[in-house]
Amino acid sequence: MYCIDSRSTDVYFNLAAEEYLLKRKRQDYFMVWQSEPSVVIGKNQSVQTEVNEECALKKGIHLARRFSGGGAVYHDKGNINLTFIETTAQPFFEMYLQRVVDFLETLGISAYADKRLGLYVEGKKISGSAQCIHKDRVMYHCTLLFATDLALLETVLKENSSDAEPIPGLEAVRAVPSVHSAVTNIDCYLDTPIHIMRFIRLLFHYFLTEDEENAIYHFSKDDLSAIQRLRKEKYANEDWIYHRIALKKDLS
Repeated sequence: MYCIDSRSTDVYFNLAAEEYLLKRKRQDYFMVWQSEPSVVIGKNQSVQTEVNEECALKKGIHLARRFSGGGAVYHDKGNINLTFIETTAQPFFEMYLQRVVDFLETLGISAYADKRLGLYVEGKKISGSAQCIHKDRVMYHCTLLFATDLALLETVLKENSSDAEPIPGLEAVRAVPSVHSAVTNIDCYLDTPIHIMRFIRLLFHYFLTEDEENAIYHFSKDDLSAIQRLRKEKYANEDWIYHRIALKKDLS
């Protein structure tokens, strides 16, 4: 497995990188990344029903849409994102979740999962996840709330009804509502406080050393060129963000 520590905090770049690795590569990858304050909604969701847009605009929070399902999540520099991408004929998403649980256990944190593959500590959510399959390639990605601004998270994410509503501009498509949970930060449960960058280094080293054949991977010039093109033409494109239009430049 190739391990990538993405130092870009551009949410559109990192979402584009995920799709590029899934659809254009054949190797297995693990990527850890962060974003500047952003709300990322699932591919079948509506910005208008999930996001307090007035708050997002006032606070300079980016809006983004990923190409996997699931609910809306808030990212900031106190949140960490993990992405696993592999070639397999039989996806088993619980395996990726268990690997994250095992890592947290090394820090003395006992986390458990629900049926939606979210992670909880003492009844409060610390991680949400989403998955997708492309041919024989699978992707599992999740958040880890380490020291996120939870008050802002609660403000910018709307609490909507459980009824699916039409996506504005695509009335024939029913938007999938998020399922809201009480949330908390991982750093509240550490016996010894550590800085988030130290936590990221421990996390990255844990997955890098899972297998002796794992190796660090850096994006090549060709990789970066393709990712930046996808970023511009899809992920930073308001047509994709607001209306889920299938853009011509989407990767096959």
